[in-house]
Amino acid sequence: MPGSTPLQSQHRSKMAALSSPLRVCRGILKELRAIQGPSYKKSLAYNYIMDQFRKNKVTGEKYCRAKQEAHHASHTYLCLLASTRNHLVLHNLYHGKGERSPEEVAGLVGLRLPTQPGGKGWEK
Repeated sequence: MPGSTPLQSQHRSKMAALSSPLRVCRGILKELRAIQGPSYKKSLAYNYIMDQFRKNKVTGEKYCRAKQEAHHASHTYLCLLASTRNHLVLHNLYHGKGERSPEEVAGLVGLRLPTQPGGKGWEK
């Protein structure tokens, strides 16, 4: 890109590349643990994920399309799990909780309401 430094272009290429299968597996298990709690290792989802990663682990092959497709699918699944968790957090934070006062609404977006000029004595 014109005007970009070598460090910026290197950062973009790292963002575009898929992370290692081990990192993706750990990320999926982290999301599973966040959803199911400490007993996640006893779930069917845990067994299925571990079986799939063991079945598609790196072999001596130079190029394996199925392995790359499985890695891409797992990376996409990790993105889905993380995005769903973040969505639920934001939904719970900003979802309507009935009628809010103008002060609360202004505080949600980082603003303050002006005070009465002249000071009538009844404002805070």
